[in-house]
Amino acid sequence: MIVRNVKDVIGTDQEIVTENWTSRRVLLSKDGMGFSFHETVIFPGTETHIHYQNHLEAVWCIEGDGEIETIADGRRFALGPGVVYALDQHDEHWLRGGREPLRVICVFNPPLTGREVHDASGVYPLELCETDSA
Repeated sequence: MIVRNVKDVIGTDQEIVTENWTSRRVLLSKDGMGFSFHETVIFPGTETHIHYQNHLEAVWCIEGDGEIETIADGRRFALGPGVVYALDQHDEHWLRGGREPLRVICVFNPPLTGREVHDASGVYPLELCETDSA
């Protein structure tokens, strides 16, 4: 059994901080669960281009506000507590922070190793799980 507190991730190499968001990666590929599990805070007034070509992601909004806009068709969806969205088609999108920090819980498949950040195209690279490279 794995038991962790997200507070124990803060300040470690499992907390990634950018100018737009902070991601606390609680479960990673090395944990062998087949997915990774994260708490992410999107900063107010920010805009992040995302296009997960190598991963599927499901997101549950816990608090705050924001917006997601799909690039292919320009559809916009308000984000707030209770909203869940799933990028089941590798949807390229803009994620925008609103007036308040937007706190979300995210699940990725395949799981992240914990070091990923978006490249210039909004993509997380597909990295081998540490347990797969042995």
